[in-house]
Amino acid sequence: MEQVYEDSLLHYGMPRRSGRYPYGSGDDPYQHARDFLGRVEQLKKEGKTEREIAEELGILNDKGQPSSTRLRAQVSIANGERRLYQVQTAKTLKGDGLGPTEIGRKMGLPESTVRSLLNEGSEVRMNQARKTADFLKKQIDQKGMIDVGTGVERELGISKEKLTQALAILEEEGYPVYKGGIPQATNPGKQINQKVICPPGTEHKEIYNFDQIHTVTEYSSRDGGETFDKFVYPKSMDSKRLMIRYAEDGGLERDGIVELRRGVEDLSLGNSKYSQVRILVDGTKYIKGMAVYSDDMPDGVDVIFNTNKKSDVSKLDVLKDIKKDPDNPFGSLIKANGQSTYIDKDGNEQLSLINKRADEGDWNDWADALPSQFLGKQSRSMAQKQLNLAKADKMAEFDEICSIPNPTLKKHLLEKFADECDSAAVHLKAAALPGQKYHVIIPVNTLTDKEVYAPNYENGTKLALIRYPHGGTFEIPILTVNNKHVPAQKLIGTDSVDAIGINKNIADRLSGADFDGDTVMCIPTHDRAGKVKITSTPPLKDLEGFDPKDAYPEREGMRYMKNPVTGKDSTQMEMGKISNLITDMTLGGATQDELARAVKHSMVVIDAGKHKLDYKKSEIDNNISALKAAYQRKIDADGNEKIGGASTILSRSKGELSVLKRQGTPKVNIKGEKWYDPTKPEGSLIYKTADDAYYTVTKVNKKTGEITEVVKERNQKSTRMAETDDAYSLVSEAKHPMELIYAQYANDMKAMANDARKEIVRSGKIAYSATAKATYQKEVDSLNSKLNTALLNSPRERAAQRLANAEVNSKKAADPNMKAADIKKASQQSLNKYRKAVGSVARRDRNIDIEDREWEAIQAGAISESTLKKILNNTDTAALRQRATPRSTTTLSSAKVNRIKALSSSNYTLSEIANMMGVSTSTVSKYLKGKE
Repeated sequence: MEQVYEDSLLHYGMPRRSGRYPYGSGDDPYQHARDFLGRVEQLKKEGKTEREIAEELGILNDKGQPSSTRLRAQVSIANGERRLYQVQTAKTLKGDGLGPTEIGRKMGLPESTVRSLLNEGSEVRMNQARKTADFLKKQIDQKGMIDVGTGVERELGISKEKLTQALAILEEEGYPVYKGGIPQATNPGKQINQKVICPPGTEHKEIYNFDQIHTVTEYSSRDGGETFDKFVYPKSMDSKRLMIRYAEDGGLERDGIVELRRGVEDLSLGNSKYSQVRILVDGTKYIKGMAVYSDDMPDGVDVIFNTNKKSDVSKLDVLKDIKKDPDNPFGSLIKANGQSTYIDKDGNEQLSLINKRADEGDWNDWADALPSQFLGKQSRSMAQKQLNLAKADKMAEFDEICSIPNPTLKKHLLEKFADECDSAAVHLKAAALPGQKYHVIIPVNTLTDKEVYAPNYENGTKLALIRYPHGGTFEIPILTVNNKHVPAQKLIGTDSVDAIGINKNIADRLSGADFDGDTVMCIPTHDRAGKVKITSTPPLKDLEGFDPKDAYPEREGMRYMKNPVTGKDSTQMEMGKISNLITDMTLGGATQDELARAVKHSMVVIDAGKHKLDYKKSEIDNNISALKAAYQRKIDADGNEKIGGASTILSRSKGELSVLKRQGTPKVNIKGEKWYDPTKPEGSLIYKTADDAYYTVTKVNKKTGEITEVVKERNQKSTRMAETDDAYSLVSEAKHPMELIYAQYANDMKAMANDARKEIVRSGKIAYSATAKATYQKEVDSLNSKLNTALLNSPRERAAQRLANAEVNSKKAADPNMKAADIKKASQQSLNKYRKAVGSVARRDRNIDIEDREWEAIQAGAISESTLKKILNNTDTAALRQRATPRSTTTLSSAKVNRIKALSSSNYTLSEIANMMGVSTSTVSKYLKGKE
């Protein structure tokens, strides 16, 4: 009977080995498969786990450890080989004239099984793994290393199991399969996993040569590159069309503003009234600034650039030099669809001169949370209130998620929630105040020093303006909204959602803001109920008339912020030092004179690299060392006094900390688990130290010839707050009351993250229902189709990430002093370029849109948990939350929408329309933008 194929014979082994005779030859070609399966079954009956069986049979991964994954692959191969033998035996017997009943009797199989074996598709399916292995081998021979990670099976049109079998076959033939991470080009510290099959003899480290890894399909743009959403090298404008308005001619008051002649096709802003732009000039220079239309242009001039430089500087020297990078000549990212084309008078398509960095409406999407560098300088009562509000919002969200009946969906949202809480603890951001929004500033110098034009707010509103980096309350002007100012209406419009108008004096108070795209956070204050009171103090006397360029000009023998020989720029590091000092001084109750010294130095530091300022002399003149001694004195773990460096929780929280390299997905610290650590809170994350965290280097003493081996560590970056279980450990010795408020908030966020992870462990899994699947078969098929489309993008995204990494690594090698900010820009630019090149779709464009009936199918259990997890991982989290925890939304009738549009056409501001309609300004903005 069946035992003919299951006997445990005297010898066993791997289903594939190299040797003189090919596998499948001899009198009984599948003897090894049966022997292997029999041995596995015997070990299972003895109660051994898969890992123990793998260890006994010598089935190891590339690190020499027992691999249950490879064991399952070997079992699957052996089962396939056995089944193929059965197919061939059944066909032979049929050829001898036997029918299914007689064949089944001879083979010891049911008649139905015999009919299945004789089905023409059976042998095809049996051979899929072997054929896939042969295909991959040919790919390797032609290209070298091949990506075989998630999604490749879908490209090949086979199951994941068949691909796994094919890889196991090739491994037995000497083709190593390695796993590793690809750093996400635009998300430092994060990576996506890759699996690569390599030619025989390839070492694991070689898979990090990203430009040498290929794909089974040669990707190309999905539309042949026709879609205009990738960066194209900009078109250059003739400088004859440009006029410079110098400081003495009024340029100082509008520094950074780019005025465009209205109606000129190659300088059109499209549907926008203002945009942050870059314009190439004469092929070697470029304009950087906020572009607006002007109706007062001299003849022959199409662009006026306003500058704070004096007229002794030539026209082109006012402009910036382009970068050497052909992919990023402006040193700044151009937004998606930030370039455009137009049809010229001859009917030909031409590239516009405008390259948009940001556009009208983009600033409205910025996060509204209150940064600690602002709130930490306000009253303790305000800080406590806003942090409590942020905590209450999170607690309400946690309760909502925990009430979700679908356990798989609940676990998915809890994972996101826990990550958000951990991040909140590090960044220490509080809930936004009512009406708080970021706005870009545009000069309207006909406004007084007490006025602001802000159509997003009601006329007469008191508005506090805060710019970052934020030095102190002396940099916060509180102005009155005047939306009836005609020049501002004409320049900015009456329906702007993210621009405000202020004069030059107010910009100067905002730590010397320019009008080239600088932004401010706006907060309505001093309302009738007296609920929001922003602390604002008079400008510091010592800062009046202070110009860092005049006070600390370049001199012979000085130390440069940006080294003229190596190009190394220390601005970011030095700015971090002085910003932390100002934060620590504020918490420590520094005097106005002391703050003025620190702020003066910060003003020098921020411009020292750009204008070659003597920042070291500023450090001495302002006695920064004394301020550090007074406000940044701390005791280390060994009891030694240390002066300088971040010393309060507000400045230390995001401070960089090196930790031993980690690998894999962290485990949740739960009592009873073998990895449980009683020294850490339950629910916290337990990380596995990477296998290669320690390595040995050999050192040779040149004098004695003595050879010694030194053990070294591989580290990765984290933050101080992320690595501590108690935020109070980051509080200074002085224990300032504001620090204690923030420490408690951080601990509350950490505790909620831990509670969320404990809830994940306690949650079960959704019960799969075959009946529900039958009821919702159409919806199940639709969801599977959408998931397949989403997952097909995975190999393309890995290809784009590898190519971007290779290109950025090449740029860093060519320029070892490349600044972090430039690396970030280059990474985004490269990723955008290669996503386009390989046809990878950004996450927001491939998110699965779950329809109502599909949601019903999910809730009814028509989708298995494993498939549902994949669907949820490819769905917008905000959309999931909206479905799982629905809240009321504002939907207006078509009549009301038409009234909103009519009021806007009649120059009513957003706030005025909102008051008339009884809705928020964001709702008004939504309908005006056509996003309803």
